Amino acid sequence: MPEANPNETLVLLVNTGSPAAPTKEALKTYLAEFLGDPRVVEMPRLLWLPILHGIILRKRPEASAARYKTVWTEKGAPLVAVTAETAEALEKALGEGWKVRWAMRYGTHRVVDELPKFLDEIRPERLVVLPLFAQFATQTTTAVYDAVEAVRKKHPWRGKTVSIQHYHTNPAYIRAVADDVRRHWAAVGPLGEKGKLLMSFHGIPQASSDRGDPYEAQCRETARLIAEELGLPADAWTLSFQSKFGRAKWLEPASIDTAKRLASEGVERLDVVCPGFAADCLETIEEIGDELKGIFLAAGGKTFHYIPAMNAQPEAVAAYAAIVKSAVAGA
Repeated sequence: MPEANPNETLVLLVNTGSPAAPTKEALKTYLAEFLGDPRVVEMPRLLWLPILHGIILRKRPEASAARYKTVWTEKGAPLVAVTAETAEALEKALGEGWKVRWAMRYGTHRVVDELPKFLDEIRPERLVVLPLFAQFATQTTTAVYDAVEAVRKKHPWRGKTVSIQHYHTNPAYIRAVADDVRRHWAAVGPLGEKGKLLMSFHGIPQASSDRGDPYEAQCRETARLIAEELGLPADAWTLSFQSKFGRAKWLEPASIDTAKRLASEGVERLDVVCPGFAADCLETIEEIGDELKGIFLAAGGKTFHYIPAMNAQPEAVAAYAAIVKSAVAGA
């Protein structure tokens, strides 16, 4: 491989991924890869793979495809489109000497396919990997670094890698999420006495947390800091976990149960923000903006708002720039 470009830093933004299309066939391919990763489903392979291929991949793809169709845009999957937009904006924000590219862990534009091309193209002196997961989890962050390591083992590039593990307390990130909430309240009005802010994070199996995974604690710390930044009293906000998969116990309280409980307790307005999601996707647009809304209103609530993710907002881009520069300075 040619000599590295001195003082050139490549930043790689990585998110989970999306199927190639909202079709049964594409979902089957995507789910086979995603759910087949032992980081994502930690059951013994001899037990899990027959369930995955014999049951789940026969039933789930069609239903999942129907859900993806409700969020698909002219640009494709929202998660992919927003990540690409964010990378472009971040490169402009970082300026000379920085190149920013993006990839996904699963599906299209995979790290194992894209990173070798980026290394050949840019020949950076330094690689900064930023998984777009503010809170560290084995199922997400570690899975990304598995893919990066697989590339490093095979590729001749031998520069330095800076690995960002989490940014759940980074002040710029906390402010960016809080600014999203403030923009929403400026548009629709404050919560009021019978309103509540719900911070919904993606769940993980309780067993992972019991083994020492810091994800749950980091989610709770993030939520506390956002509430503090917003100046919210303790009774004006709460936290929950969403997107449970399978029969095992996951982190609680569940977002669905929380929405029902709040409605039964007389909460009339529920505003939901998802601080762990860097970009809007199926789990925010459809699961929260549609499904959770219906659940809250059916349980007696009167008003429901989903507050969009940071996406490629200037505040989000500024936060990522601060996170990257801090990581490089401390490397």
